[in-house]
Amino acid sequence: MKIAIVHDWLVTDAGAEKVLRAMIDIYPHADIFSLVDFLNDEDRKVVLNGKYARTSFIQKLPFAKKHFRNYLPLFPKAIESFDLKNYDLIISSSWAVAKGVKRHKGQVHISYCYTPIRYAWDLYDEYTSQLKQPKKFVVQMTLKYIRNWDIKTLERVDYFIADSKFVQDRIKKTYNRDSLVIYPPVDVENYTLCEEKEEFYLSASRLVPYKKTKLIVEAFNKMPHRKLVVIGDGEDFENIKAIAKNNTTLLGYQEKKILIDYMQRAKAFVYAAVEDFGIIPIEALACGTPVIALNNGATAETIAHKINGIHFKNQNAEDIIYTINEFESLKFNLKEISEKAQTYSIHRFKKEIEDFVVSKIT
Repeated sequence: MKIAIVHDWLVTDAGAEKVLRAMIDIYPHADIFSLVDFLNDEDRKVVLNGKYARTSFIQKLPFAKKHFRNYLPLFPKAIESFDLKNYDLIISSSWAVAKGVKRHKGQVHISYCYTPIRYAWDLYDEYTSQLKQPKKFVVQMTLKYIRNWDIKTLERVDYFIADSKFVQDRIKKTYNRDSLVIYPPVDVENYTLCEEKEEFYLSASRLVPYKKTKLIVEAFNKMPHRKLVVIGDGEDFENIKAIAKNNTTLLGYQEKKILIDYMQRAKAFVYAAVEDFGIIPIEALACGTPVIALNNGATAETIAHKINGIHFKNQNAEDIIYTINEFESLKFNLKEISEKAQTYSIHRFKKEIEDFVVSKIT
């Protein structure tokens, strides 16, 4: 059986790329397709096992390496340009346009969906509200085109897999399609239990606005007696650095072993994003570290209130402060937290994906 795996774009080793790597492990002879492939050598070894993706015409457009997202209006044509007629099975790894790849009669297309296109659907207002004319008009017209194309290409997908119940609901609302939930793979085996906790809280993620790390730092600015460590880098780093007070330590990007060390020693992991799934909070749980997270998005289903962590209701500093103070009065079974996190393992993901595929092609 010839298999094609279609991924939106390859520029870094993030959550979706961990899913892609597991898929490649299941189907090592599959051919990989992506709008662009700008992985560095280190990430290429991790994500693609050293392989290169077959890319679209966007790969060779001017300034594409740094600014390929500016070619958004061309994404539909680019993903449709892939000729997959010689493949029996297509698996799309999609949070943008990969699910819209063209398929032919007799082929089966299974789409592992991280979310319907965020900026065209759920985040449309947030994405466009701050823009000024005439750019706002151009973006709005582009996203209208993307939405229409997104709906028109639904018939190209035979089966949807959602990466969380949160996304499953979003697929139903946006596409009116049913889906099966298979949680992403988490490397829980390397994030091991440590029951000796220290007096600091940890937050770690890419430092981009929607992750709301700045909000967490603002909350700790009002709690000078509590310590916060922040690991990660990104466009928000300097903004966060500018407001952080002495009780917050910014470590920037750190190697995996350093991140694990801090996760193991932290008294709790604080996370404020609305996530489609959120791998990094699960990694913290595997270390036996309770998670303080927003009661929205997938963390509402992966974090059980007062069992493996605690929820705050709204994305504001006051709610975070109130919840951290409440957390201080609670006790958790750290060994049990770590044990339950093992259910998100890479082995489990591979088996569930493989079983699903077999059930649909036989």
